[in-house]
Amino acid sequence: MTTDPTYRTADELTRRAFLTRTAGSLLGLGAMPLLTNAVARAGVTAVGADAVALGPATARNVIYLFMAGGMSHIDTLDPKPGSDSQGPVEAIRTRADDVMLSEYFPNLAERMDKVALVRSLRTKTGAHAEGRYLMHTSYEKRGTIAHPSLGAWTTRMAGPVNPALPGHVAIGPAGEASAGFFDATHAPLPIGDPAAGLQYSELAEDITDERFHRRLAHLERMNAEFEAKYDHAPVHAYTEMYEQAVRLMSSSDLEAFDITREPDAVRAAYGSDRFGQGCLLARRLVEHGVRFVEVVNGGWDTHNDNFDTLSEKVPVLDRALSALLSDLESRGLLDETLVVVATEFGRTPEIASDRMGRDHYPTAFSSLLAGGGIRGGRAFGKTDATGAEVIEDPVSVQDFNATIAYALGLPLERELVSPSGRPFTVADKGTPIRSLFA
Repeated sequence: MTTDPTYRTADELTRRAFLTRTAGSLLGLGAMPLLTNAVARAGVTAVGADAVALGPATARNVIYLFMAGGMSHIDTLDPKPGSDSQGPVEAIRTRADDVMLSEYFPNLAERMDKVALVRSLRTKTGAHAEGRYLMHTSYEKRGTIAHPSLGAWTTRMAGPVNPALPGHVAIGPAGEASAGFFDATHAPLPIGDPAAGLQYSELAEDITDERFHRRLAHLERMNAEFEAKYDHAPVHAYTEMYEQAVRLMSSSDLEAFDITREPDAVRAAYGSDRFGQGCLLARRLVEHGVRFVEVVNGGWDTHNDNFDTLSEKVPVLDRALSALLSDLESRGLLDETLVVVATEFGRTPEIASDRMGRDHYPTAFSSLLAGGGIRGGRAFGKTDATGAEVIEDPVSVQDFNATIAYALGLPLERELVSPSGRPFTVADKGTPIRSLFA
């Protein structure tokens, strides 16, 4: 191990920019998202042996749909008919006995037998950034450490399904998905526009195959010399990322990112908006062996015009989610794919009459699970008649994330150690809701 302090004091952004320029100038790859958004971290080791033994799993993949901004539980998954807190939104019956949804979910209501609602989530975190971070990592946001998000834990512990494809993909606006203190290979591959597919994945027009492989060989020699001098986990991680990028460029699985291959009727079923098309891309990716796909849908911060905003946003979610569940089921993928709908907190039962809005409310909120071994047709947990307080089966963020990890067979008590020497587990001290499973 070298004692040269150069590596340890190098600026992270400078090293990342160097690698991006190297990819563009030497390989002719352009600023590949696989490289530009991944931040190398110090290595992580498991307590005991490095290998992680998985437990029994009910799901192989996860499609995680995150409603950024704080989705109102009362106007979506936990309506309160007859209460003043309900406002103008009506509740409708579903295929599940005694489980009602907002009127904005007519399609999901017909598929409620596949879905389990979790109506008793609660947290003390009422700020957006902190709430999103907690939902993704199970830990409170700290300035001294970056915690891995659930997708990174999944790829770190369970490994890839398809070695030619990244195991972790994030679609839509930039969110909280991150490798944290894991190495850069567990960072999500970001896809901004699902209709554009994976950009910069082909050689530039002026780069022939011969020229590309000549440059690649030169880069490999440079990397070998650099790794020999700086024997650090982040250096090896970047080398592995380059290798993965090259494998992906030549893989037939690259077509997984191309939703234009889908029939027009299938694309239309999901909706023409970016979120709907992102859900379609997520289905294609898990079909090709991507283990964890997140699709972010922003705009749920409804301090003002809550009802007008949700009358537009919830039908988009209803259409895309319902199409996703039906599509997965028809392809035989729903049993092995856990579909999650989550948000960072709920909205106040009180309606601000001057602006017709609801404010941040972490005391009670709802999420949704379907497929992947989940027993549908039910609601777990309960809030009071106004949606203000959890009165039955409270669920912490850690419990919710532990439930996802449990479905994947991830060992909940297995500790992985951060660069600072502190042990962490996949869902902190969360307890999975085992009764949700068939």
